[in-house]
Amino acid sequence: MLLIISDLHLTDGTSGSTISSGAFNLLSERIEDLAQRAGNRADGRYRPIDRIDLVLLGDVLDVIRSSRWLEGDVRPWDDPQSPAMIDTVRRITDAIIERNALAMSTFRELASSGGVKVCPASNLARPMMGAEPIPVPVRIHYLVGNHDWFFHLPGEPYDAIRRRVVEAMGLANPATQPFPHDPHESDELMAAQRRHKLFARHGDIYDPFNFEQDRDMSSLGDAIVIELLNRFSAQVESELGDDLPMQTLLGLREIDNIRPLVLIPVWIDGLLERTCGFPALRRKVKLVWDALADRFLDLNFVRQRDTWNPADLVDGLQQALHFSKGLSLDTASAMAQWLLKIRGASTDSYYVHALTEQDFRNRRAKHIVYGHTHHAETVPLDASYADGHVLNQVYFNSGTWRRVYRQTQFAPKEHEFIPADTMTYLAFFQGDERKGRPYEMWNASLAVRTPEIVSYRVDQGVDHHAAGQPVSPPKLQPGTPHFATADTLRPIVPTRRV
Repeated sequence: MLLIISDLHLTDGTSGSTISSGAFNLLSERIEDLAQRAGNRADGRYRPIDRIDLVLLGDVLDVIRSSRWLEGDVRPWDDPQSPAMIDTVRRITDAIIERNALAMSTFRELASSGGVKVCPASNLARPMMGAEPIPVPVRIHYLVGNHDWFFHLPGEPYDAIRRRVVEAMGLANPATQPFPHDPHESDELMAAQRRHKLFARHGDIYDPFNFEQDRDMSSLGDAIVIELLNRFSAQVESELGDDLPMQTLLGLREIDNIRPLVLIPVWIDGLLERTCGFPALRRKVKLVWDALADRFLDLNFVRQRDTWNPADLVDGLQQALHFSKGLSLDTASAMAQWLLKIRGASTDSYYVHALTEQDFRNRRAKHIVYGHTHHAETVPLDASYADGHVLNQVYFNSGTWRRVYRQTQFAPKEHEFIPADTMTYLAFFQGDERKGRPYEMWNASLAVRTPEIVSYRVDQGVDHHAAGQPVSPPKLQPGTPHFATADTLRPIVPTRRV
């Protein structure tokens, strides 16, 4: 059995919130339950599984999302081998481990001897429920994404940082080797994926904001998080904290949980409308954002990426980040479409990239798995028929273990977002495990308690709230059934595809 989770984004507590520590107790319970059920075989017999591979698919320890970067002059886009950079990464990593001690101990206990136990099999190939349970070895593999890419850097100083992570989490990764970014960088990980007929990577390579052809270097996404998102809430509290309502200040601390990031100005606008009753204060907050956006765009690291191409990333950001450029839902929608265009896709789903993976095209993998987007998905890709067998190939996104704000659809011009704490895991079974079922996906959303606040926005009810529509549903047109009847169904002709 192989399990995948990703995008835990465990932080040092200096910026934003992380998932509740109780979620990891739930994860441990679910893994033990999955291991027990995986012993049920396709022929009706019970045989305990002999190992579990748990893959952490990137963005687990979030080194980027820390305000400690703002305490000194070093940044992720500086020399990664400089003593100042190494010391900053070490301090942030140590703080993440310390703050998330329960999560660390959960992983460590899973990987320890007896961390996961299942019932032994009786002589009749049935689970012996009352007998002493037997342990199942767990191997935990850590791949890096775009928020923990520092663990991919070579060198003895980073070996020491990796050793701290390996010991804290009980990882199977050798501390003396960079944590893999591509699964081909680890023979053991690649073998585990091959056994389960899958191919899994973080997926950041398909995001031009967060990957620049080399995982040992920084990207524009790092600069956005550190110089704009992390700095913004701190700057607002410093300049306007005594004047703004507490609900506004608390809301701004959630800024990094907005998806997609280009909607952050839209979200800020809606938050201010609902929680701040003073137009002058709302304008001051927006001016802080615009000033920080100008400062961000003036960074040498950013200006070096401003090319002659009028459709490059920096030019697009100049339009997306400023309130002073004019803010509207149409603008935000246009920016979202622009992001898809530069990514070479027609949809925000990453399944289009799964179609290009070599392991999909040569049919070696039944399952292609990415993380990164924070949006859990299951998308059928292809079904191939040959010699009486079928190969179903499916794309999965492993979602996230953090809070996510998403925009409402009924009246999007009101700039409203709804948060939820989300948790997803993927389980893949080999051979006849789990009665021959190849995979299981579990996706949970825990609603966030909405505090009672005073709303300062007055809804006009002009072109939404079902204006002009009848209260009762319209009558069906004669001769137009809700569902196709037997007489209207076309016969299905079986075909064989080779």
